[in-house]
Amino acid sequence: MTQPGIESLRKIAVVGRGTAGSLAAACVSNLLSEDDYELHHIYDSRIPVIGVGEGSWPSLVQQLQQLSGLPHEIVQQRLKGTRKYGIEFEGWGRRNRDFTHYFAPQQVSYAYHLSADLMGDLLQESTRAQHIDAKVLNISRADGDAQIEFEGRSPESYDLVFDARGFPREHDPDEHIDISFIPTNRAVIRRCPTIIEKTRGKPVQQHTYTRAVARPHGWVFVIPLTAHTSYGYVYNSSLSGLDEVESDFDALLDADGVTEFEQRAVISFPNFVHRNIYDGAVARIGNAAAFMEPLEATAIGFAQLQIGMVLHMRLNRPTEIHERDVPMVNRFLINNVLCNGLFVGWHYSCGSRYDSEFWRHARDRAWPLYLKVTDPAEVDCAALSKFNSMFELLNQAFVNEADWNRRCGFPLSSYSQMAQGLGSYSRNLGPQPITG
Repeated sequence: MTQPGIESLRKIAVVGRGTAGSLAAACVSNLLSEDDYELHHIYDSRIPVIGVGEGSWPSLVQQLQQLSGLPHEIVQQRLKGTRKYGIEFEGWGRRNRDFTHYFAPQQVSYAYHLSADLMGDLLQESTRAQHIDAKVLNISRADGDAQIEFEGRSPESYDLVFDARGFPREHDPDEHIDISFIPTNRAVIRRCPTIIEKTRGKPVQQHTYTRAVARPHGWVFVIPLTAHTSYGYVYNSSLSGLDEVESDFDALLDADGVTEFEQRAVISFPNFVHRNIYDGAVARIGNAAAFMEPLEATAIGFAQLQIGMVLHMRLNRPTEIHERDVPMVNRFLINNVLCNGLFVGWHYSCGSRYDSEFWRHARDRAWPLYLKVTDPAEVDCAALSKFNSMFELLNQAFVNEADWNRRCGFPLSSYSQMAQGLGSYSRNLGPQPITG
């Protein structure tokens, strides 16, 4: 089959060796035949990769098998992973009860809990690239190509660069849409002993779930791996000090019977999406393109979509219309991030079992900002109307079969599960009564 854009992908660079960068390099190797391209995988070995435990979505299971060429069972073992069937919410919402957000079909579809650094190692084995250990000073577009400037070596030009260097150094309203209706901005990461019993030589097949535990200063994720259990306390540093968060973290671990842990990191993060993810020559991916807190494990899924869309558009569309594709690609990707963000932010609208400063702020001050942030006149996409339409469906007495697969970031089944669990079929602001 003729691929009309192949001539525009002869020389490609991926900058960064975290999850998004490793995934991009492997996708290039998988999609293009060896004689068709030259790939440079560029990273600074002085910058460490933080090997936190991560959750994912079922789309990653098939992609990792395809990219690595290994059976699913081997992939899972290499990642020290477990099979994630959903998210267990503890203490969220109005009903003061615990509930589970399952992948669909329920108890059949699964994702991975995985160790991020091990995923990068796995993907590098199936990547055909020249590895360049260097500090990148700047990535820019020049005369239709992308140019990378290095410290201590000459600049190079590329047909396409995937920029996976991580979070932007500062927030710029002209470049970034601030997803300010999500009320968290920092996480304390701890590594604790494993709670998983494993059988030598075989992957763990038991059903596991990410725990999302509401706490006075935010919430804690618990991700079970076969080598350890990853805990992360996610909070708002403007509302809570690190000392009081650490104290409450200690209390949770004590209640869970965890007597020892390794302090891994304190990570500050923005909730944002870049207004110009793709400019025709440079594609920002992963945390360089967008991020929101890890409540629904959206980060890897964002990277999968960004990489896949840019590569397939460049490969399968005629070169002469690539420039015209740029606004469409950006609009689609921004819309996807904001749809997901609205779903995540809505989780906070019903509060939790804690009547604390954090939860009052999240419910009454942060969440109401969603109307302004996603105003179509400001973001040039339809995320807000799509979000509203999901609640119109939920409040109908009968949903037609044609609407079962409707999505706004997440499928209708996810909205239904969360509405029941949180105690709200409304996306309205603040502590509104249940409407359905």
